[in-house]
Amino acid sequence: MRPFRFLIAAIFLMSAVSTALGSAYNARPKLVVIIVIDQFRGDYLERYRDQFSDGGFRLFLDRGAYFSNCNYDYANTRTAPGHATLLTGTYTSGHGIVANEWWDPEKKKLVTSVEDDATKLVGPAAGIGASPHNLMTDTLGDELKLATNAKARVFAVSLKDRAAVLPAGFGGDGAYWIDPKSGAWITSTYYRSELPDWVRNFNESHRAEKYWNREWKDSDGKLLGSTAPRNGADGHPASFYEVVGSTPFANDYQLEFAKELVLYEKLGTGAATDLLVVSLSANDILGHQVGPDSPQMHSMALELDRSLAEFFNFLGHQIGMANVWLALSADHGVSPLPEFARTLRLPAANLDARSLHDQINASLSKKLGEKADYVVDLDYPMAWLNEKAFAGHKEADAENDAGEAMLQVGFAGYFTKARLAHGDVPPTEMGLRYAHSYSPEGGWYVIGIPKPFQVGITKGTDHATPFSYDTHVPLAFYGLAFQTGIYRNHAEPIDLVATLASLLGINAPAQATGRVLTEALTPQRHSAGEPPAQHSTERGAAQPGGTP
Repeated sequence: MRPFRFLIAAIFLMSAVSTALGSAYNARPKLVVIIVIDQFRGDYLERYRDQFSDGGFRLFLDRGAYFSNCNYDYANTRTAPGHATLLTGTYTSGHGIVANEWWDPEKKKLVTSVEDDATKLVGPAAGIGASPHNLMTDTLGDELKLATNAKARVFAVSLKDRAAVLPAGFGGDGAYWIDPKSGAWITSTYYRSELPDWVRNFNESHRAEKYWNREWKDSDGKLLGSTAPRNGADGHPASFYEVVGSTPFANDYQLEFAKELVLYEKLGTGAATDLLVVSLSANDILGHQVGPDSPQMHSMALELDRSLAEFFNFLGHQIGMANVWLALSADHGVSPLPEFARTLRLPAANLDARSLHDQINASLSKKLGEKADYVVDLDYPMAWLNEKAFAGHKEADAENDAGEAMLQVGFAGYFTKARLAHGDVPPTEMGLRYAHSYSPEGGWYVIGIPKPFQVGITKGTDHATPFSYDTHVPLAFYGLAFQTGIYRNHAEPIDLVATLASLLGINAPAQATGRVLTEALTPQRHSAGEPPAQHSTERGAAQPGGTP
């Protein structure tokens, strides 16, 4: 019996090693799942670690490779740029997505990062559709499709269109998001002319309705919120996105849809590795209202831990966790609620962006001798300029004038688009963050440098700064290819796709600049006499700081 047991053990070991050695061409692993949590700060995993149950976040913390010191190296920490960065492996200067929306001087209006006049919405909604047409480079999913002759299948899911479309890339098989009013799942004609039967059946079975009229209580039974119908600020009935979207029930709803997608699209059953990106939006919808230190956000993290554990358990039963690689990150963090930060005597403030906008225009009108809306929109801290109002002025001069006006209303500094286009930034870490924030999109603009702990809304809190509370996000991996440990050396979100692409044996996206996190990879076996592979020490690579 002993030789038989040794044989079984050897077969198991060989199978594990084979699975650890990734190959997208041979479906090793069968499925890669990237979880992106909208507005999930990097300190949350440490803050609530002892309260997480087995199988959710602890899958990454106890049995995965967890990088606790991961920061975005740019200043425009918004949802669209964050999702583009994570899946292209480069910053805005490489992928072009500078904000959630920007001023289009030809259309003379603000446009979103993904809206596309050449497409229409598909499903129980009407309007202009969405596509990744503004991306200046490809994504991990695109490279996966290219490498496998389109055998790999690529999907992305989110409550928000930009958080589904940008991760799905150009060649994605599908991107799904919700109609904000009803919660029904929709897509765009960019992907297909009609919804698949399984999505239509999902909507027609009224899955969204069961999340209305529910109470949200914490572990002690204290009521934290409700999804009872209510009116919004405009006096009309608030949407599914507003009411359900700001509770943990929204995460359950998204993951319920993601499970159906895995089943009906038969992910993990093909000849090549498949990719699923799930961007969970509820944290962001709620976080703007209550801040990161509230009881609601505490409970949200614990409820999401439970939801993820159930989703990972589903993947285990459906595909087998030995055949799945998981990655976890976030698109940005968030500032403390200013009113809370002030109790600690921090110089925090809620600012009125509308009032600042008017003051900037008044200053410019006085300087230029004619009253006009020189700044058409102030999406704090970014100012979008009206080129026609600056008639006779060069772009660089107009942006400098606007920047100086921004200094007068309290900004700490500014960078103009013209300066960033020429790489005219100081040789400092902060200067590099603004250089990485440049995009040729959006007409003329100025990126203001805010003061720490100041946000451009009169109530609640926000992100979109180069400060650690906005740039610090989790980065973690789970799967046989990864070496368990806590890694406290420097890492960036752009390293996620560089690492996965290398492990899968495919090219990284065309403009990717991240490094392969070799310190967190399972050592590979080598033939006798062949020296072991050398691990990179670029950007401070180090051995794990310890295992849980």
